[in-house]
Amino acid sequence: MMSRSWAFLRASYDRFLEAQQVRMSSNFEGLALLALLGLICGLLTAGVIALFRFAMDFGASQLLPFGDIEGFEGMSRASRFWLCVGGGLLVGILLNFLKATNRSVGVVHVIERLEYHQGHLPLKNAMVQFVAGGISLLSGHSVGREGPSVHLGAAASGGLGRMLRIPNNSVRVLIGCGVAAAIAAAFNTPLAGVIFAMEVVIMEYSVIGFTPIIVAAVSATTLTRLTFGDDTAFTIPAFEFNAIQEIPIIVIMGALIGCISALFIQTTIYATTILSNRAIWIRTLAAGVFTGTIALLIPQIMGTGYDTVDHILLAQIGLGGVILLTLAKMLTTAAAIGLGIPAGLIGPSLFIGAAAGAAIGLISATFFPGVASPGFYAMLGMAAMMAATLQAPLAALIYLLEISTSQQIILPGMAAVVSASLVTRIVFKKSSIYQHLMSARGLDYLNNPMSIALRKIGVAGVMDRDFHQSSGKLSQQDAKALLKQAPRWIILNDHENRRPHCVLPLSDLARHINEVELNENDTEDSTANETNEIDLFSIPAKRLDACPIEIVASLQEAHEKLQSSQSEVLFITGAHGATKERVYGVVSRDHIESAYYSKQS
Repeated sequence: MMSRSWAFLRASYDRFLEAQQVRMSSNFEGLALLALLGLICGLLTAGVIALFRFAMDFGASQLLPFGDIEGFEGMSRASRFWLCVGGGLLVGILLNFLKATNRSVGVVHVIERLEYHQGHLPLKNAMVQFVAGGISLLSGHSVGREGPSVHLGAAASGGLGRMLRIPNNSVRVLIGCGVAAAIAAAFNTPLAGVIFAMEVVIMEYSVIGFTPIIVAAVSATTLTRLTFGDDTAFTIPAFEFNAIQEIPIIVIMGALIGCISALFIQTTIYATTILSNRAIWIRTLAAGVFTGTIALLIPQIMGTGYDTVDHILLAQIGLGGVILLTLAKMLTTAAAIGLGIPAGLIGPSLFIGAAAGAAIGLISATFFPGVASPGFYAMLGMAAMMAATLQAPLAALIYLLEISTSQQIILPGMAAVVSASLVTRIVFKKSSIYQHLMSARGLDYLNNPMSIALRKIGVAGVMDRDFHQSSGKLSQQDAKALLKQAPRWIILNDHENRRPHCVLPLSDLARHINEVELNENDTEDSTANETNEIDLFSIPAKRLDACPIEIVASLQEAHEKLQSSQSEVLFITGAHGATKERVYGVVSRDHIESAYYSKQS
C-alpha cells in the first residue's frame, strides 16, 4: 500500500514538474514562477556572500592589524612582502593539485559556462573560488571581491535551477539573478547589479529577464542591508557641478581614462603569456613576489584598496600620489589577474579610475581655477574606467548615480562614460576585458543573433506533441485507425532496445496504404489482407534520422545537436528518473526556424 501511494505521489510530482518545464520554456507563461525563483536566488546569493564576508572578516581578525580587511598599511614592510609571497604560493599549491578545468573561476568562468555549457557551474569550482579567492584577498593581492561574489552568486542560483530541473533557457535567467544579486550585495547598488548582469555577463537585454533579476537584486540588497547596514562601499563627499563649461574637460578626462583602460587590458593580456608554460604555483608565486615588491613602498595597492579610494574621493592625496597609485595599481592588478590569482578586477578598476580621475581633476584645477573638486573627478573616473574596461557604459553610469545619490552627476557622468568607452573600443579596438581573457584561454566567444534568440526558448515551448509511438509493425486495420487519428509524426522504436530510433511522417504511411488498397482492388482480395502486417521499417518511406534531447534543453542546444548529430528531427525525453524513457514531443529544423523568425518579428 505504501509503495503504491509513493508511486502515485512520484507520478503526480513528475506531471507537475513537466507542466512547469513547459511553462518556463515558453518564457512569459512561466514569468511568475521565475520571479519567485528570482526572490529565492537573491536571498540565497546574499546568504552565500554574507558567509564569504564573514570568512574574510574572521581571517582579517587573525592576520591583519586591528582585524581590518584593509589594514595592510599598518604592517611592517617585511610582513607585507612575505604576506603577498606566502599567499601567492599557498594559492598556487592549492590550484596545482586540481585539474585545469577545476581552476577556472570568476566572471570569465561564469560567462564561459553560460556560453559553452548551458549555465552548468560545477560546485567544485565554486568551492575553489571561495577558498582561493579568500586567501588571495587576505594575503594582499591587488584584486577585488566582486569577481568571487559574482561566481558564488551565479553558482548558487544556477545550482538551484539544476536541482529543480528547470529548462536551460530559464537557468540562464537564474544565473543572471545570482550575478545581479552579487553585485547589488557587494556595492549596495541594486539597479547597477541588474544592468551589470545583463550588460556584462548575460550580454543581452530581455523583457523576460528583467523582472526576476530585479526581484533578485532587491531581495539581496534588502538582506545585505539588514545584515551589514545600508552604507555604500565608498564614502562619497558633497559636491557641486554647475558649470556646463567643464563638459569639455570631462570629455578629455574620459578619453584619457579610455587610454588607461586600453593599456590596462593590454597589460593584463600580456601578463597571461608570462610563464604560461610553467606550473600554476610558479605563476601565482611570481604574482606574489611582484605585488609584495611594490607593496614595500606603496602598501595602498594591497587588497581591494577601498580605504584608499575613500582618501582619494576626499581629496586627501596629492597629485604625485594619485599618479603613482594609478600606475602601481594597474601593474599589480594586471599581474595578479594575468598570472592566475583567482579573484576579481572590478574593485581594482574602480581604484585605478578614481586615482586617474583625481589626478586629472587636480591638473585641471591648476589651469582652470574654480572647477569641481578632485573628488568629483575621481567619481567620474571610477565610472569611466569601469565602463571602458568592461565595455558596460550603462552599468557604470547607473553605478555612479546610485553611489552619488544625485541627479547632477548624470550629465557629466554620461560624457565621461561615453568618451572613455569609445576611445577604448574604437581607437584601441578593445572589447570587454572578460572577452579578451576568454580569448586568451582559447575560447572564441561569438554572441551571434541566432544564438541569442534560440537560447531564450526551451524545446518544450515549441515541440510538436502530435505524434504516435510505434514498435514498427502494424496490421492494416491498426494502420487505418492510426490514419483516422492523424498524428503528424510516427516515432519508431528500435526492435532490440525498444527505444526511439527514427521518425516517419504520417503522409508516407498514408501513401503506402493507398497503394496497397489499389493493389488489393486489382486482385479483388481486400478482406484476406486486412490483417496483414505493415513493417514501417521496410515500406517505401522517408524515415527521418532522430536522436533524443532532454525537455530542459534550449532551442540553441537543439540546433547544435541537429548539426553535430546530422539528424533531421529530435524527440524530446524527460530529464530525470523514469521520465527519461518517456517521449514528450518532436522538434524539427522547421520548428527551430519558425521560432527564430517569430522571435525576430
